[in-house]
Amino acid sequence: MPTDLERFLACMDYEPSARRPNHELGAWAQTRARWQKENPDAIKDFHWSWFDDEPAIGLDKREYIGVNYGFIPGYQYEVLEETDRYVVARNGNGIVTRALKQGSVGGARMCMDEYLGFPVSKPEDFADVKRRLVAAAPERYPADLDQRVERWKQRDYPLILGHNCAANGFYWRAREWMGTEPLSLAWYDYPSLLHEMMEFYADFVIETSRPVLEKIQVEYFCLNEDMSMKAGPLLSPATYREFIFPHLKRMVEFFRSHGTRHFAVDTDGDPTVLIPLLMDAGVDVVWPIERASDISPQEWRKQFGKELRLWGGVDKRIIARGPEATTQHLREFIPLIEEGGFIPTVDHTVPPDISWDNFRYYMDAKQALLAGDFAKLE
Repeated sequence: MPTDLERFLACMDYEPSARRPNHELGAWAQTRARWQKENPDAIKDFHWSWFDDEPAIGLDKREYIGVNYGFIPGYQYEVLEETDRYVVARNGNGIVTRALKQGSVGGARMCMDEYLGFPVSKPEDFADVKRRLVAAAPERYPADLDQRVERWKQRDYPLILGHNCAANGFYWRAREWMGTEPLSLAWYDYPSLLHEMMEFYADFVIETSRPVLEKIQVEYFCLNEDMSMKAGPLLSPATYREFIFPHLKRMVEFFRSHGTRHFAVDTDGDPTVLIPLLMDAGVDVVWPIERASDISPQEWRKQFGKELRLWGGVDKRIIARGPEATTQHLREFIPLIEEGGFIPTVDHTVPPDISWDNFRYYMDAKQALLAGDFAKLE
């Protein structure tokens, strides 16, 4: 029987296999609370780290090299105001938010915070960000990295550099430093600062990754960007080409030169007009293909061909409708499953409008899809 690593590589290389990889992202805390009420026995053994695996629902194993690409030191967490309805606080990234308390479960909010302040509002503020991002500082790596490397050399599952959202991308970081609206203006008002930010961040990721990649090769690296909304990206292709593309290209070239098989970019929304630039830079995976943005893996395969691997694309809204709608939806993926280069997952974490029974049906039906047992989807 193929290992999880062999199965992953066969899919990514468009080779046949007994089944395709079974991956998922995770579930909202509110979803976990709902399922606990609906069927506590079914989820009693869950560890809820679905990027790693979840044997109870048949998810394949992956492992992540824990590199800290964040601020060292981070900003001191500080509550600035608190009422019965909300909390205003500065988090470890130096961002001030107003967070609604209603509907929170274990600190996880039902809606996005309101963003009130950011660490960079003018060029001279960037110096304080840079001092917190010293590349390759020893504390960025596991203390027992060398022992882990020896174990990873014997692995039979995919190995990835950095946990999900560890190395957030060029747009993501700049947005964290400045805020969405100020960043949208800064491309024009402070172009020198933005060029400096993009160059600095590429250097930081490369030099922080280098000590690990000189010890062990990985199956992929993911740059989390979230740079798109339903109507398209939050910056134009021209802006992306001028400010980000050259640095993304040299970053990808660095990873490839150190044996990294695949380079993935994660963004919600509809990034379609930016995908040619991503591919020109060497990116060969885009996910999670958010269906509420009127995009689909089928259309992207027609448009961009087999050079672009696709992960995600399962519409969470359809799973909530129940088995019949889910079966019909999964059947649409049969040609991509047969062809390869596609790993279907829910197009984000599983929201609380999906019952346990509907999710369990989805996972059972998806396993039939992955195994090529298409008759079960009739």
